[in-house]
Amino acid sequence: MPSPASSDATERKSLVVLGDSLAAGYGVDPTEAYPAVLQRLLDHAGLGYRVVNAGISGDTSAGALRRVDWMLRRPVDALLLQIGGNDGLRGQSPSALKTNLVTIIERTRAKYPEVRIVLAGMKMPPNMGAYANQFERVFIEVAREQRAALIPFLLEGVGGVPEMNLPDGIHPTPEGHRRVAENIWAVLQPVLKRVSPPAPIGHK
Repeated sequence: MPSPASSDATERKSLVVLGDSLAAGYGVDPTEAYPAVLQRLLDHAGLGYRVVNAGISGDTSAGALRRVDWMLRRPVDALLLQIGGNDGLRGQSPSALKTNLVTIIERTRAKYPEVRIVLAGMKMPPNMGAYANQFERVFIEVAREQRAALIPFLLEGVGGVPEMNLPDGIHPTPEGHRRVAENIWAVLQPVLKRVSPPAPIGHK
């Protein structure tokens, strides 16, 4: 018979975090990165989800799209799509970013129709002018068109706050990761707690 621990792991639903260096926890201990913080929040709330961290430092939306089929080889009950920051920092096309995000969501839903999807919004510095506005709008449009829950700005309270970031000014400190997790949790928790509507009367 399987051990209680292995049985529990089998029964728990999976929350996949498809992200970049923020998810990977660049510069901090893996236990301090926001996916690990989310796991503790999930456990405390008794929601029964296991966080699968699919974060790769330096990844772009195109990179995430290239590996999404590999990710989908295992069950995905919920997807936190946290990608695109590197697209913006490299000045890549907002339209390409949108196409990549939409394709990731569509492929995930094609394989797992009941998946719950949360999209993490990102922003670029205002000094990037019109590009910053176009970039931010991508996440809003994708969330609306794909009916995904949106975290308005993943780095709210962290981006541009020196004490919340490592010396590079880009990657969060452990305290910054805790704040990021709080930003995610405010949107993620209601999505995961949402109960699917009952079947129509007369159907089983």
